[in-house]
Amino acid sequence: MSFADKVIRFNKQLECTGATLPPGIRIMNPFREHPQTMGIAEQFYRKYYNDDDPRHIILGINPGRFGGGLTGIPFTDPKRLKSECHIDYEGKITHEPSSVFVYEVINAYGGPEAFYKKFYINSLFPLGFTTMDNKGKEKNYNYYDSKELINAVSGAIVDNVKKQISLGVSTDVCFCFGTGKNESYLRKLNEEHGFFKKIVALEHPRFIMQYKALSKQFYIDKYLEAFESV
Repeated sequence: MSFADKVIRFNKQLECTGATLPPGIRIMNPFREHPQTMGIAEQFYRKYYNDDDPRHIILGINPGRFGGGLTGIPFTDPKRLKSECHIDYEGKITHEPSSVFVYEVINAYGGPEAFYKKFYINSLFPLGFTTMDNKGKEKNYNYYDSKELINAVSGAIVDNVKKQISLGVSTDVCFCFGTGKNESYLRKLNEEHGFFKKIVALEHPRFIMQYKALSKQFYIDKYLEAFESV
């Protein structure tokens, strides 16, 4: 099986059963909520991963509603899917700041073909979470935003990391998006399970776009230096 075949199979089996979520938290499975998402993701992985070459993994937190939550491709919103990956998308063309930054890095690296030839992006928890605010508006929720949630899904996270390594991921270096709670939890898991020899944490794209936009080039260069080291 090619790397693409394995990722597509992984996406088709994604679910979280047996976990009792805290009140008000909903699991978001893009592959079951949007009819076109599985087909879009299949196009993407067959375009960039149709070989059996190993990749280095980049682990984010969990998908957001306007990026991977729609396209099924981590850190790829519908706008970048069309403009950068040249894959069609029918529906609202949403804009996710994290996706903007990631594709600036990808283009600086040499473009999607060059980048995805070496790297595979996903998340510690490949499904998303949402909650409702006090105005009744749905918003993203992170797996570590409550102790109850992280306890509920910890087993699923470990299982998913193991499954993603089995896709054909190099285990010498893992890159982590997030230098706060995501990094801390990944390092804790790695100490317990020995997934990777080394973890390299990078500031989360959302953090950069929201708080460090004026220094964006500094972080692009930092990302490139890290990725070019493997």
